[in-house]
Amino acid sequence: MSTEPHKDDAVIFAPKTYQYGKGTLSRHDLTEQPIDQFQKWFNQAKDEGVPLPEAVNLATAELPSGRVSSRVVLFKELDTDGSVVVYSNWSTSKKAKDIRSNPHAAVTFFWPSLERQVRIEGVTEFLSTEESQIYFDTRPRESRIGAWASPQSQIIKSREELDTLYEEQLKRFEGQEQIPCPPFWGGLKIKPLEWEFWQGRPGRVHDRFIYTRDNVDTEEWAIHRIAS
Repeated sequence: MSTEPHKDDAVIFAPKTYQYGKGTLSRHDLTEQPIDQFQKWFNQAKDEGVPLPEAVNLATAELPSGRVSSRVVLFKELDTDGSVVVYSNWSTSKKAKDIRSNPHAAVTFFWPSLERQVRIEGVTEFLSTEESQIYFDTRPRESRIGAWASPQSQIIKSREELDTLYEEQLKRFEGQEQIPCPPFWGGLKIKPLEWEFWQGRPGRVHDRFIYTRDNVDTEEWAIHRIAS
């Protein structure tokens, strides 16, 4: 049997190669603390009108298999210690299973119109129920009901089954404005060990800088330019 690839199986490439060229990044541009640099870039993304600048890819890995999974979630808070905070179901979701076996995680922001990317690698830590409740109270009522209703990432028979679960929780909390945060739902902090700030440049010779530290308790960061 021939091992030559059939042309119908060919990989489809983008018709035009995009060339970056909107900005540059030098050591002189960077703040000494990555949290300040992130706030600067994040605010610029908002001011630029980037759609959902808080959308972030969260990557986790299960041990001992090493199997990696990722998904887009919404960044909600930047803690005073520089941690990025996201909220989700931490009982039945795939990311919950990953975190239980491996506390390390990574997140990536990408703002195409600015040709910028920010990567963060770190160690995770759960917020307390009390801390999670504060954010939970700010969510629309429908979202709070949904947090109770959905067995996230579990196999269900149909959309109707999910709708039924939602209706059951609607009835449960009918007339009740204060809804408690589910014990399986809440905030996750990614406490950074490394930040990378990436600025697209022509010819794919991008500007990239990393901030690194040995542990999450030190406030001093080493800053290095790295190759594209």
